[in-house]
Amino acid sequence: MKEIPLRIEIGDWAGLARDATSVRQAVFVEEQGVPPELEMDDEDARCVHVVAYGPDDAPLGTGRLLPDGHIGRMAVHKRARGAGVGGAILGALIEMGRDAGHEELLLNAQVHATGFYEAQGFVAFGDTFQDAGIPHVAMRLRLA
Repeated sequence: MKEIPLRIEIGDWAGLARDATSVRQAVFVEEQGVPPELEMDDEDARCVHVVAYGPDDAPLGTGRLLPDGHIGRMAVHKRARGAGVGGAILGALIEMGRDAGHEELLLNAQVHATGFYEAQGFVAFGDTFQDAGIPHVAMRLRLA
């Protein structure tokens, strides 16, 4: 799929909750079968969020950065995968982590997505584990 023009919004949960939730609901709950009570958590209010919008202003993807340098809740609508949406979101999160002074960023990747994160410089470590019934692996990106 060819890359599409995106608008990237960075902000707090109060400003981006509706659009971030719509993407996460579609990807994690509807597509992957994650129970809604596991998908939504109290961390959202503490995070900086990124939402990518397409040319029609529809939210296509989202991710968040926790204060401790963990990236999470990366999700891209199925219709927009392979069009650079995830890379744009992850790039914004990495830049935010760098600006915040983190020496490394951590994330828990769904095993099928490790290649995507490796292409951005992340390295897997530790054993595979289950999260919401989906195999994951911890990954890190050293910034310092």
